[in-house]
Amino acid sequence: MQGIVLKSTGSWYEVRLASGDVVDCRLKGKIRLLELNTTNPIAVGDLVDIENEDTEIVISKIHDRKNYIVRESPKKKYARHIIAANVDQLFLIVTIASPRTSTGFIDRFLMTAEAYHIPASIIINKQDTYDEKALEKQAEMLEIYEPIGYPCHLISALDSNHVKFLEDLLQNKITLFSGHSGVGKSTLINALNPLLDLRVGEISNKHDKGIHTTTFAEMIILNNDTYIIDTPGIKEFGIMNFELEEIGQYFREFKAVMNDCQFNNCLHLEEPNCAVKNAMEQGKIHPERYFNYVSILEGYRENFNYWERKS
Repeated sequence: MQGIVLKSTGSWYEVRLASGDVVDCRLKGKIRLLELNTTNPIAVGDLVDIENEDTEIVISKIHDRKNYIVRESPKKKYARHIIAANVDQLFLIVTIASPRTSTGFIDRFLMTAEAYHIPASIIINKQDTYDEKALEKQAEMLEIYEPIGYPCHLISALDSNHVKFLEDLLQNKITLFSGHSGVGKSTLINALNPLLDLRVGEISNKHDKGIHTTTFAEMIILNNDTYIIDTPGIKEFGIMNFELEEIGQYFREFKAVMNDCQFNNCLHLEEPNCAVKNAMEQGKIHPERYFNYVSILEGYRENFNYWERKS
């Protein structure tokens, strides 16, 4: 029998069958022993085959993934962790304040979505809470992302019209919800389906950060053809498995001009005749995107050098 993985707790997996039944499964030993180079051999969204083995139901096969999104494991440095598989779109839930989502965090997520061919949208939540200063910051964020083709949707989970708009965007798709703790992922999902009654966390007054309420990634069924993958709040998003010169390719406005660079392996730092830096100086690339790119590139060198030593 074939099914889709709804939830993984590390040792047990919830799998939804075509009949709609949900069964608890363990991983068959031969799959567990495979060298998959990830901390989790099976991810939420995976299509799997299951079979009866003694007194248990086991997962006997993982089908090829059409895509997946991966990050550096938060528990094991230099190890890959698959957040979700077979995703139709990614909704990055962000907030301007309480907690603040930095453009650096956003750009790490967007470049990874680009690399794995997952359409991404930015959902700016908590519109009912922003003062004039926050709205100015929001306008600056829109100026960065809308011109390069990332949809930005202004949402409040307390506004039924906003919730209906979001619901229409989700129809007949598997959508990954991700973002920092406290940005309101669970509140939005509860608004989309109040029967779910997901636990909602508070904001820590000391650090203005969210408190984790989701422990494991989980696929939530809104209707037969519409699914949300809810993920634990992410503090930092570590990128994995790129060559240094590849990183710029996943900044879409860089990709549009980088073929005009003098060098094929240009890193867009100090190289002469760099089309990316020229475009930034001409106002065609936002300086903050370029700054975030440089920050990502420099931070990634440590990982890259590690893998070079291991090979």
